[in-house]
Amino acid sequence: MKKLFHFIRLAWAVSPMHILLLFVKAITNMAKTLLNILLPMFLINELTGAKEAERLLLFAGLIVLNNVGMTLLDNLLQKFSAVYQEKTGNGMMKLMSEKIMNLEYSYLENPMYLDLKERAVFAIQNQNAIENMVNIIFQVVGQAFTMVSMIVILATLGPVLIVVLVLGIVVSLLIYGRVSKHQMQVMQEIIPINRRFGYYASLAEDKAVQKDIRLYGMSDMITGRIMKFSHETCDVFENMQVRTGKAMGQMGAVNEFVTAFSYAYVGIRTISDALGPKLTIGALTMYVNTVVSFSNLALNFGNGIVNLMQFLNWLEPYLEFMTLSEETKETGKVPFAGEVETVEFKNVTFTYPNAEQPVLKNISFTIHKGEKISVVGLNGAGKSTLVKLICRMYKADNGEILINGRNIYEYEYLSYMKTISAVFQDYRLFNFTIAENISCQAMNASMEKIERLVDEVGLKEKVQELPNGIFSRFGKDYDAEGIEFSGGQGQKIAIARALYKDASMVILDEPASALDPIAEAEIYEKFNSLVEEKTAIYISHRMSSSVFCDRILIIDGGTVADFDTHENLMKKTESLYYKLFQSQAENYKLEPAV
Repeated sequence: MKKLFHFIRLAWAVSPMHILLLFVKAITNMAKTLLNILLPMFLINELTGAKEAERLLLFAGLIVLNNVGMTLLDNLLQKFSAVYQEKTGNGMMKLMSEKIMNLEYSYLENPMYLDLKERAVFAIQNQNAIENMVNIIFQVVGQAFTMVSMIVILATLGPVLIVVLVLGIVVSLLIYGRVSKHQMQVMQEIIPINRRFGYYASLAEDKAVQKDIRLYGMSDMITGRIMKFSHETCDVFENMQVRTGKAMGQMGAVNEFVTAFSYAYVGIRTISDALGPKLTIGALTMYVNTVVSFSNLALNFGNGIVNLMQFLNWLEPYLEFMTLSEETKETGKVPFAGEVETVEFKNVTFTYPNAEQPVLKNISFTIHKGEKISVVGLNGAGKSTLVKLICRMYKADNGEILINGRNIYEYEYLSYMKTISAVFQDYRLFNFTIAENISCQAMNASMEKIERLVDEVGLKEKVQELPNGIFSRFGKDYDAEGIEFSGGQGQKIAIARALYKDASMVILDEPASALDPIAEAEIYEKFNSLVEEKTAIYISHRMSSSVFCDRILIIDGGTVADFDTHENLMKKTESLYYKLFQSQAENYKLEPAV
């Protein structure tokens, strides 16, 4: 029940008008059903009694008006609710998208939460769970109100019929509970199957892997996995449907018994006063209509409860995902003002979630304003982890990271992030124009600044060749005239984006990994002028980048091995830095032509 109310609150926050329309629709259906039970009684009593023409016409007109008017109103409400249903579904997806963007980054690299996200998305996209859930809730609510009203009507016959009806409802609820328990078990069984199915099915749509699939003839293998998990899914659902069908049959049998008993009881009350005062023909009609309507409604109500439980189970991952804490809202209150003066790590230790060993161990160092720092080390040494910690993607296990003498988590998140600009090795360009990819703004961007940065990163000639220049759209996903860049060209756009932000600290994590050595050297030679007086931290496996830096931070085995200038480090011939630099220098030497 708690999950149900949580969902209703979310739906109300997204589209209160949709909720109100569905509530009015439920009340309208209830009123139509009850009036169709009560009005015929008055009409028949009038036919068998005084037979006044005016009253006959009145009741006949009310019956017609009820059916025609309520049907028209229901159709009108259905038309509007269908529009708002789409808005509700899109709004709930928007909430989830915003949630993903505001979550602590660590959630997005944790397999447990990635699984939770995938299950949430699967429920929304594959099961239409949100739209179905909202509609079923108000169908069930309307049916419940109508059933209660019918019980009130039937209670006028005395307690016997009510006792039988209540017993029938109790037995049906017990059957519902058993079905619900089984559905919960099915959900736990189907989730891992669906996740595997979704992974292999997504490969067919992922253009990034199509070259490998075709080159190595993997289509049959992937299709085989898809079919395997599809059959497993069908087997699980078949078992669930069989058990649900049996349960619905049992509920139908209970309902038929209650209906038969009600008919017999009403019939006896009509022809005899042995069980109470005899009923009029009109009253007989009302009670018979009530019993018939109640029987049909009870079956629909039972089916609605089963569906409600099923979709609520489907939506449980979504509801759980929406309760995760948000980095942008729940940490830091001090606005960041001014520029980065110092960056200090004080005895920082960090271990990735589910890892046994820390990747950083008691790290301490200080960077001053305007310094260009290169972070060097072997693969897995913890270089990129430093960047993630500075960007507040993860929290240190122990120690502190201070900027301008204050713990970074004391700063308000959005103002803190404005002072940092970063380019990661796995950067992304989006299906926007080149100008929008650089400025990250749809409006009010400085075209002059964009063009200057395009020139400075070495893409001026390439962009000038394009028909629309900096207004050319990147990517062909939905635009046949979209452009594609090589890895190196794309990375230059990413670097221009980092510099456009005008943050006082620039972090480049493998900034030239997609560039050839000549292009890399060009970038690094211009680097000091590009970042101007900003504080810069960048990571590279190519040691040539270190020559342009003020100091080099050496990370070895998760600890600080050294922190000094290139000249001083090259004097330490036994150091890791010297060995790495000499090793790469040898690789770039060319043998003279013979």
